[in-house]
Amino acid sequence: MMENKEWKILAWIIGIFAVFYYVPYGAEWFNNSVVSGVNLLNDYAKQHVLTCLVPALFIAGAIGVFIKKDKVLKYMGADAKKYISYGIASVSGAILAVCSCTILPLFAGIRKRGAGLGPAITFLFSGPAINIAAMFITISVLGFQIGIARIILAIILSLLVGVSMSLIFREKTEKGKLFIQEEEGANVSGKMMFLFFTMMIGILIVNGLQMDKTIKYV
Repeated sequence: MMENKEWKILAWIIGIFAVFYYVPYGAEWFNNSVVSGVNLLNDYAKQHVLTCLVPALFIAGAIGVFIKKDKVLKYMGADAKKYISYGIASVSGAILAVCSCTILPLFAGIRKRGAGLGPAITFLFSGPAINIAAMFITISVLGFQIGIARIILAIILSLLVGVSMSLIFREKTEKGKLFIQEEEGANVSGKMMFLFFTMMIGILIVNGLQMDKTIKYV
């Protein structure tokens, strides 16, 4: 008798074989969908992964390695004044050009350095909505009044979500069960830190601009 693991392997083999056996490769709709899917992945890899996600991961890594926990705790920690921590978190995403998936590494970076759950969630929600590219595009397409209203409402909603999450998960955050926090950051000069963050944020901002692709990539 074959074990359960072997039966599962056999079922996967049969299932994969059946999929490829019955693929309607002669149908025009199927071929067009496959080609369109590959083209979409190619475009996503070129215009999003390299110029958005990778810089965001580097920024998150730098936050986790180089920035000391005390600096994050001072402004966004659980013991910081609420109007300061939530205020900074709600507007700090404005200098970035990040989407809802690129913001996740940055959220994880500041959370691991000791940011409170409420401010971190606020930053997570407000960042994609009020980033520099989204603000200019909204104002240029929908008008100044609607653009400003969108920005203000995005900040208000992010504050409400952040406060709600901090209240719901109050016990876990007080006991420190959500994330393991490192004790100290690595030593690095302030000039090098400023240069690094400027370059990474610059990549995120330039990627969101409407300009010639050659100039953008350079």
